[in-house]
Amino acid sequence: MKTVVEMMRDGVHEDGIRRAGEILRKGGLVAFPTETVYGLGANALDPEASAKIYQAKGRPSDNPLIVHIADWESIGMITGELPAQAKLLSDAFWPGPLTMILKKSEAVPDTTTGGLKTVAVRMPDNAIARALILAGGGYVAAPSANTSGRPSPTTAQHVAEDMDGVIDMIIDGGAVSIGLESTIVDLTEGIPVILRPGYISQKMLSSVVGEVRMDRGLLIDDPSVHPKAPGMKYRHYAPRAPLFIVEGERSRVQEKINALTAAEAAAGRKAGVIAADETSGGYSHAVVRSVGSRGQELSIAQHLYAILREFDHMEVSVIYSESFETPQMGAAIMNRLMKAAGHQVIEV
Repeated sequence: MKTVVEMMRDGVHEDGIRRAGEILRKGGLVAFPTETVYGLGANALDPEASAKIYQAKGRPSDNPLIVHIADWESIGMITGELPAQAKLLSDAFWPGPLTMILKKSEAVPDTTTGGLKTVAVRMPDNAIARALILAGGGYVAAPSANTSGRPSPTTAQHVAEDMDGVIDMIIDGGAVSIGLESTIVDLTEGIPVILRPGYISQKMLSSVVGEVRMDRGLLIDDPSVHPKAPGMKYRHYAPRAPLFIVEGERSRVQEKINALTAAEAAAGRKAGVIAADETSGGYSHAVVRSVGSRGQELSIAQHLYAILREFDHMEVSVIYSESFETPQMGAAIMNRLMKAAGHQVIEV
């Protein structure tokens, strides 16, 4: 299959959107930008099209997909029950990086929801994405546009690394603005529960609907358990080299990482280090990459996946990362890092 690349870095191109919409309506796959990461889109109401997403990504079929819509009115067709909290949250955060889990209607096939009786719904804050959704029929199932388990794509080039020759089209809308997947909140059990942290924090959600809980099952090790949201059950975002997070007092973290990288160098191997601007100059015997300043947490989110992918091209034997507990996005950043590291943490 030849993958067509449509350039839209300067905004929405109507002809390109029309061609992409035709692909979706005919059951094909189109990768497109959102404000979070690039998504791999298919017609959410077509079971065969949704199944193609799993095949293209090598994604387990019990890992549910998010249905993307372009307007509030569209939500009624795909949900069986709409709690008042959904309207409150949509008024506050849509379009934007928030996914809500609701009871699904019969219109949504089981292939889209991973066999669950709930549906994950989001309205992206990206003009290209919303134009494509409308052109493609109004309901686009779209996980991240990468091979399952790999770091999510934040540029069209990242998509091409994994998907060139596998999908019909990639829309290149430039680099994304956030860089981490949406917050997922479950509204099916009374008190809202965050199943995946993101840019929209627990505090922000609570300011709108009151009590909001963080799910204790963000890490699921039991293979018999069906995940309620993308990314809950399987290892995600992982570079090819083993990744370890080093946690503790800052100077001790730096000392420990330097000792570890020195040992790698002595053995003739190359190590990678992920650090902040404030500390990146203090490392040796390694390839060091900064994700940005600890005072600008959005910069950390924007660069994390790109740096994980960059290390894949450097043939490093191991990667050591600082920990990044930041005020709003710290839970999301560390959730992705922990997943990428397979929860391998070195305490100092």
